[in-house]
Amino acid sequence: QVHVVESGGGLVQAGDSLRLSCAASGRALNSYAMAWFRQAPRKERNFVAAIEWRSGIPYYADSVKGRFIISRDSAKNTMYLQMNSLKPEDTAVYYCAGGDPSNPMTPPGYDYWGRGTQVTVSS
Repeated sequence: QVHVVESGGGLVQAGDSLRLSCAASGRALNSYAMAWFRQAPRKERNFVAAIEWRSGIPYYADSVKGRFIISRDSAKNTMYLQMNSLKPEDTAVYYCAGGDPSNPMTPPGYDYWGRGTQVTVSS
């Protein structure tokens, strides 16, 4: 069963903004934290941002601090990633994840993963 689904990716120019959404359902609703990871072609999957669901405490990779904002709407069971001042190096497939990680900034402990949404930033 699919428990998290991403949407909102697209093709934009450098400096533009996008907002990604991740809708959670089923067992993913019990997640302690949810996060965004991204993976560029032939590169490792990297942490982008995470949020503790109940408290709303956010975590960010240094590369996106000051540009991206993670948030959640508990009533809608939806997590968002507002991406501003996009750069070509932000180009990647963005994945939504949920689970009970000991460290919200690393993949271990995230049991639910979306299929990904493509973000392409042209120069």
